[in-house]
Amino acid sequence: MKSASLITVLVATAALVAFGQEGVIQDVKHGAKKAGETIKDGLETAGATAKETAKTVGKKTKETAETVVEKTKETGETVATKTQQTVEGADERASETTHKTRHESRKSASRVKAQNTEEQTTHSGLETPAPSPTP
Repeated sequence: MKSASLITVLVATAALVAFGQEGVIQDVKHGAKKAGETIKDGLETAGATAKETAKTVGKKTKETAETVVEKTKETGETVATKTQQTVEGADERASETTHKTRHESRKSASRVKAQNTEEQTTHSGLETPAPSPTP
């Protein structure tokens, strides 16, 4: 019986060792599964955060582009208005200058004409023979 007891103890010890190892393996599997789930959750969170960040960046970029377009359009309109005002002002000044020049030219021509007429009158008086004294 001694040997039967010894065999029973050995079988029981081997069974306990085998069950103990099985328990450790189960613990390792469970830990690995838990770590995998944690990593997966972390990646999903990181992915969602990256997606939100990308949306925000895209939205801000679009808003900035729209603002740039609007400001460029306003600047173009301002430049066009200023250019038109400058051209109109130059046209007015040119017209005034032409009018003034024409007026001054007429005045000068009238003066020259008057001088010529005056000189002709003065010259014609000198050319007339002096009356001879009557005897």
